[in-house]
Amino acid sequence: MQSFPPSFRRLVHELTRLPSIGEKSATRLAYFILRQEDGFGEKLAGAIQHACTTIGLCKTCFFLSESEQCQFCSDPGRDPQLICVVEKPMDIIAFERMGEFRGLYHVLHGLWAPLRGQGPESMKLRELLHRTKGGEVEEVIIATSSTVEGDATALYVAAQLSEQGVPSSRLAQGMPKGGELEYSDEVTLSRALSGRSRIHSS
Repeated sequence: MQSFPPSFRRLVHELTRLPSIGEKSATRLAYFILRQEDGFGEKLAGAIQHACTTIGLCKTCFFLSESEQCQFCSDPGRDPQLICVVEKPMDIIAFERMGEFRGLYHVLHGLWAPLRGQGPESMKLRELLHRTKGGEVEEVIIATSSTVEGDATALYVAAQLSEQGVPSSRLAQGMPKGGELEYSDEVTLSRALSGRSRIHSS
């Protein structure tokens, strides 16, 4: 790597910060970018810069948005009495591919993982409880992944909602144990949604 020019090494270093990209993959990507003759590198850099400056989080559900409210929260056709809680924005895309859920969403942006130093304050849980305390929400579907941390988060969130008197449910175990929600196919996710069960926190 030391044989490459400093600017190339810097590009490779930044690319290795992407998920699942090691040094070899980053080197191949950097070489590909530099080989393009149609201004690809400049276009890519411009798209990244534009996205970083224009995309933020929805003030209500914390999905990605270019305005204060995302397309879901601003949709009058959505059912405000039903909220689906997910771990990350890509999980919402999985539900939207299914095309059956017409409620609202809430993105936690994390899981309750004490062993990794991630407590309730590391999630958008306080914001969720603020949304549900008004009495309008009739059910919260907790759709965290079927992992140890996902299950622990679901139980913790359900306990907090129970104190408000808000019923919560969990996706049915059509979801594979240890599976990530965003990689689930539409049929599996649809069955898990329709077969969801109430969570009893006590």
